Amino acid sequence: MSTKLKTSFAVDSRYNAFYTGGKVQFSKDGSFMLCSSGNQLQILDVQTGRIHSTIGQNEEEEEITSFILSPDDQTLIVAGRNLQLRQWEWKENKIERTWKAVHNAPVTCMAFDSTSTLVATGSADSTIKIWDIIKQYCTHNLRGHTGVVTGVAFHPDIERMQLISAAEDYKIRVWDLMKSSCIAVLDKHFSVITGLQFTEDGDTLYSCGRDSVVVVWDLHSFLCLKTIPVFEPVESVLLLSPNMDYPKLSVVAGEQHFITAGSKGILKVWNTSKAACVYTQEDSPVALAARSREVEESDQRSNITQAIHCPSNGAITVVTFDHYIIMFDLEGFEVKKQFAGYNDDILDIHFLGEQESHIAVATNSELIKVFELSTWNCQILHGHTDIVLSLDVYQKGNLLVSSSKDNSIRLWQIDGDTQKMSCVAVGQGHTHAVGAVAFSRLAPSFIVSGSQDCTIKLWSVPDNHCGNSVTNLHANMTEKAHEKDINSITVSPNDKLLATGSQDRTAKVWNASSLSLLGVCRGHRRGIWCVQFSPVDQCLATSSSDGTIKIWSLSDFTCVKTFEGHDTSVLKVIFLTRGMQLMSSGSDGLLKLWNIKNNECIKTLDEHTEKAWALTANKKGDIIVSGAADSSIIVWKDTTETEIEEAKAKEEDTIIKEQELSNLLQQKKYLKAIGLAITLEQPFRVLNIMKEILSQPTGQQDLADTVLKLRMDQADAVLRFSVQWNTNSKHCHVAQFVLSVVLKGYPPEELMKLPNFKATVEGLLPYTERHFQRMKRLQQQATFTDYTWQCMKLGQSDRVKDNEASHSATNMETENFVGKTQDPKDGASQEMVDETDDLGERIRKAVQQRLKELDQISEKQSGGKTSESEHIEVDKGNGENDGENVITNEKTNLKAKKKNKNKKSDLTDLQRDQEEETSPAEKVTTRLEHAKKKKTKKGFKTPDSMNKRKVHSKENGITETNRSSKRRKSSAK
Repeated sequence: MSTKLKTSFAVDSRYNAFYTGGKVQFSKDGSFMLCSSGNQLQILDVQTGRIHSTIGQNEEEEEITSFILSPDDQTLIVAGRNLQLRQWEWKENKIERTWKAVHNAPVTCMAFDSTSTLVATGSADSTIKIWDIIKQYCTHNLRGHTGVVTGVAFHPDIERMQLISAAEDYKIRVWDLMKSSCIAVLDKHFSVITGLQFTEDGDTLYSCGRDSVVVVWDLHSFLCLKTIPVFEPVESVLLLSPNMDYPKLSVVAGEQHFITAGSKGILKVWNTSKAACVYTQEDSPVALAARSREVEESDQRSNITQAIHCPSNGAITVVTFDHYIIMFDLEGFEVKKQFAGYNDDILDIHFLGEQESHIAVATNSELIKVFELSTWNCQILHGHTDIVLSLDVYQKGNLLVSSSKDNSIRLWQIDGDTQKMSCVAVGQGHTHAVGAVAFSRLAPSFIVSGSQDCTIKLWSVPDNHCGNSVTNLHANMTEKAHEKDINSITVSPNDKLLATGSQDRTAKVWNASSLSLLGVCRGHRRGIWCVQFSPVDQCLATSSSDGTIKIWSLSDFTCVKTFEGHDTSVLKVIFLTRGMQLMSSGSDGLLKLWNIKNNECIKTLDEHTEKAWALTANKKGDIIVSGAADSSIIVWKDTTETEIEEAKAKEEDTIIKEQELSNLLQQKKYLKAIGLAITLEQPFRVLNIMKEILSQPTGQQDLADTVLKLRMDQADAVLRFSVQWNTNSKHCHVAQFVLSVVLKGYPPEELMKLPNFKATVEGLLPYTERHFQRMKRLQQQATFTDYTWQCMKLGQSDRVKDNEASHSATNMETENFVGKTQDPKDGASQEMVDETDDLGERIRKAVQQRLKELDQISEKQSGGKTSESEHIEVDKGNGENDGENVITNEKTNLKAKKKNKNKKSDLTDLQRDQEEETSPAEKVTTRLEHAKKKKTKKGFKTPDSMNKRKVHSKENGITETNRSSKRRKSSAK
């Protein structure tokens, strides 16, 4: 037994319900069997017993009422309750066409002709329609029956163009398809007609019904040749070849024989000429099942619902009412293979056989089913008369014990040669249903059982087990164990202890030899469903309806660990990996794998859809079998080692491919690099490669050519990657470019064939719309910016002309000003004249600077932007230099900026200058006058005032130096 912790299990095989009623049909070679299961048609591989394929996996489809497979094995027609016919290519699981049946009620039966071109449909509306499969139209509409049509069949000789039909009006009608009329009515039955069979020459027809007779008809004269009573309601009649001998069946060549199958559940062989039964099947499993259910002779329920003769596999297949399909050897009616079409709820499962090649399954039935895992061949164990609730197997695998609602337990033994099981002992003594049973571990010495009568019994096992006779088991001890039903019971690995779990929320540990109570484990809030001893440690595991699993110490019966993870009741728990792990199953269908050391659930298996009642593991612990109320049995295989090896191989392969990708990028083989990155599922690596291509001078054309060279599956992957790129505005341009190239470069028909194209388009649309809106807003803003710039260029050209005119006007004004200062009456010296020239130059520059600042203010205000603080400095020279530099003071201008009236006046003056049609010199003069008035109001000195003050101060012998310095300080403050 492996001690390495397991981390994963995968489904190795499963056995689901594949037949829930209706007809069964074989393929031409007998390798496949077609069975209806609700709204699906299951195709079963006869050799392996596994479902090969499923027809109609859409859950919204209506229930299947009838189906037929063509004689050439090519066409399958399926009819449903929605009154539609569907034509399938069943080998490829592809539907070819669907059309309305034009019936007013569901189709109940169908038949193909020998050429596989015509199909007849009989309906519950008493009509029959014939369809041409090749030309796809209805050729005949036959009316005449007064009840539900129960059977239709084409005459084997296609040249006769005849159709035979039977209905619940107890009549058989013969239709001439050339005239579309009924040419004969065969009336000899007094109950529902269930079967029609033609002889090899096509001259004779055999019909059977629930009136317990078989009628032989001449198809030339349409007269009754013979009526043979068979003394039971018959569901099917099969004809044996008159050229074959079957000594075991007392069939001699040269005479016509037929086989009947009906309500008694046995096959009978009849001689037509003698009208006598020549062979009756013995020990039929169908009849044994009927006897185990204590079916009375007066019960008219048919045990066999259909019998099929498949010449290719040389067997007669019988379908029973409880969904068993049994294949009998035609030589002596020996069972060749048996399938369970529907298992109902799976209540318990255990491995069986020395090689653990079989599993014993208790279903919601009085029968025990033993499956061979390789072929799913099923053996039925008859004996209990009520539902079997629990099973247990001796560790060597050759003994099986079962408990049932019939208040008894049974001991079964498997034959090592034939692998057949038989009951060898029966134990009776409980007064209520026996819900739990367990075998001893070291030796098959005793059996312990727990019942709904709240007692446990210890049974001794006889030493000699003879399969030919059934002995009685005796209870050595009986003990009242719990206050409520006992749900589970188990034996310790050394056969010294017993443990029981009950609905009274307690688990109890008992001495196996004396049934004395050793301890009680209390802690669960609800009833306990399962108890299990650890195979190594001295501890006990319990699972409860409170959704928890607890481990109890056997030394002091205290809880040492609690596992919480199931949201519903935990129905079963087993130990794995030498007691280091647990596997549990819940009523939600989930299986969970736990590590005991750290209380961690490391794996959850979700395959069942209903309550998972049954769970078992083989001795090695690498195979687990689970069963649930969804009628499915799943075989799980340990895949821990496989996954580790696959992960290592995948990592190595990834490293190699990464290196190869780097080499391709270095060599600039972008097409191969993109394909390799797609294989590695690295969308952003592909994005970087495409960006690298776009960075080249002819990047767009190169990228377009590269994308168009990709295979369709690679193009699909690139589109799928572009959905991720498109979510980010940084990468959306590449995504949109790739999308554009793909949509323009590939035809729409090929794009629609891509598996992920629809999902890709749905993922691209929202973000593409968002990017489009963003680009639209950017385009509007760019247009507005361009418009503003054009307006600014036009205004700038006008201002340049105004500035040139203002320069000339300023020069003229300065000359006039200088001329006044050079009055000869003043008696000023030549030095005064030079100083005056310098002053005039400085004044001219100051005025020009001020004009430029005013232009800047106007431009900024016209562009909708607030101008920054204007820097105007006013420098005053001392009296000795006879000149003062007029500049703008920063703080003074900030205060002026806050006064909106001054701003508006400046803007108004500028606008007035632009509107008035005056000469440039007049504009400059007017602008200077306005500026002088503003500066005089704010404390600024004009050149005239400065000169007058200067002359006056010299006359009085007082300089303005101190005053100017004081004013400078005050303005700074």
